[in-house]
Amino acid sequence: MELPGGLLLLLLLPGGARAVSCESHASCAACVRAHPSCAWCEDPGFPGGAEAAAPRCAPRELLQLAGCPPQAVVQPQGSVRMLQDEELGAGGGPGGAAPTQLRPQKVQVLLRPGEEQSFQVRFRRLQGHPVDLYYLLDLSYSMRDDLEHLHRLGTDLLAALGNATASLRIGFGSFVDKPVLPYVSTVPSRLRNPCPEREVPCAPPAAFRHLLSLTADPQQFSARVRAQRISANLDAPEGGFDAILQVALCQELIGWRPATRLLVFASDDAFHTAGDGKLGGIVLPPDSRCHLDAQGVYASSHLY
Repeated sequence: MELPGGLLLLLLLPGGARAVSCESHASCAACVRAHPSCAWCEDPGFPGGAEAAAPRCAPRELLQLAGCPPQAVVQPQGSVRMLQDEELGAGGGPGGAAPTQLRPQKVQVLLRPGEEQSFQVRFRRLQGHPVDLYYLLDLSYSMRDDLEHLHRLGTDLLAALGNATASLRIGFGSFVDKPVLPYVSTVPSRLRNPCPEREVPCAPPAAFRHLLSLTADPQQFSARVRAQRISANLDAPEGGFDAILQVALCQELIGWRPATRLLVFASDDAFHTAGDGKLGGIVLPPDSRCHLDAQGVYASSHLY
């Protein structure tokens, strides 16, 4: 599955053996949803008619033994179809084609519930291929003891990737949580400084704050990370999914290239998931658009 921003998501869905009875299903649709081994006899003259002595939903072998004609057995099968399957290669050439590192590029998979299909995936990383890395840092109060270590981690990551490619860029952003009750105190003074008991003021909370577009200057990255102050929210989970989605969608502002795109997500706690927004009266799903204001803050986190 391709996500916004060219990120590739591979879902491994467990199948597993389970005891299944086909007989209790009284319609073709319910029958074929029950299990891949279930089939339906659509022959009107199947033994017993409406008062069938043999169930119309059963494995194909049992239906045929009970007298269902083979052409009347309904047992749809899934399929795998390659929509784009170009050879692996470095690209370039007169047309400036992009390198191909993953094969196949597009696959259509049709499945019955519980059915398994397989296909082969090949990957070849090109030596020296450009890399874009975005460092997404949790600035909630519980991270205060880890902040210095995370500063060093970002610098070390940059140095390590520099050994793999000469074309490396790095960006930086932070997140805390939605600035809405009950995630964050909405008292104006607390929004400005969510932890007034500290000698050094905390930074205002935000669901996502884009701080540095992708750059090849490691000094600029290091300085921007070290300049950050910790923030705070009220509950344990953080708004990391809001931040991840905006990093993927705001491609021009982030500065993503047609390169290997990496997102480093640094946090010490769980994240809010779909449905948690109801606590703050937020029921609309994300609209898959970029919503960063002039300061790089996700300005619509209170809506979606």
